Amino acid sequence: MPSWRTPAPPMAADEVRIYEVKRTDLTDAVVIDGFPSVGLVSSIVANYLIDALKMEQIGIVDSPAFPTVSLVRDGEPQHPVRIYAGQPPDRRTGSPAQKVVAFISEFQPPANVVNNLAHAVLDWAQEQRCSLLVSPEGLVIERSEDEPHSAIPPPTVRVYGVASSRRARDLYIEPNVASFQEGVVTGVAGVLLNEGRRRGFDVLTFLAEAHPDYPDARAAAKVIETIDHVLLGTIIDPGPLYTEAERIEQQLLTIQRSAADRAASKERTGPAPAMSMYG
Repeated sequence: MPSWRTPAPPMAADEVRIYEVKRTDLTDAVVIDGFPSVGLVSSIVANYLIDALKMEQIGIVDSPAFPTVSLVRDGEPQHPVRIYAGQPPDRRTGSPAQKVVAFISEFQPPANVVNNLAHAVLDWAQEQRCSLLVSPEGLVIERSEDEPHSAIPPPTVRVYGVASSRRARDLYIEPNVASFQEGVVTGVAGVLLNEGRRRGFDVLTFLAEAHPDYPDARAAAKVIETIDHVLLGTIIDPGPLYTEAERIEQQLLTIQRSAADRAASKERTGPAPAMSMYG
């Protein structure tokens, strides 16, 4: 992959390029797709792994279709799509554990670039001799009309899995999680699954039941537990994510109760007099 410090020729409007920031041996690494999904599950998973495993930035992903922004953190400008890598020690043995790579994005890729983006990520993973690619996803559960609808997810979150190859299903999915039998996987994850099958490259998607209307930390924590158990060897503590999930849920409960109280008060007293927006 080219260095980001060298001049590059102009790109087509939907072209995607990956630039190197730091050269790293990524042979047999597990690659995590952190592009936003339902409940922002993939983004939360990738961000948490980057922080928990103290991963270093090794590259950026660029395209004319991406937002023209610079993210400033700790006084330093950051590209909106970045690649991180690390190889933390196993907490049990102290020896080097599984190499991990994470793609992270702060925005939803435009529809016209999703295919090229997924192809670029998979091309890069194969060039780096990575072992497999994982897409964490949120799964919106359809409810029947007679089931209660609530903004609060159930305390038990189920995780399903689908893989691009029979080998990956036998090795990673069927012994560990329920198989995702029928449904649709969209966006970058969907293209990665299809392209992984065509190329014979192992791509896994772990789908956790998630709420589509807010960042679902509980679903993300469940996916992290699954990734850790299936691929990484018990090196990650998802506890803080569950704490964050409880905080978010309490905020939502407070909002729900407040809205219910206002609705009940309105029924008792009738509509309030009109008020000016500016007081």
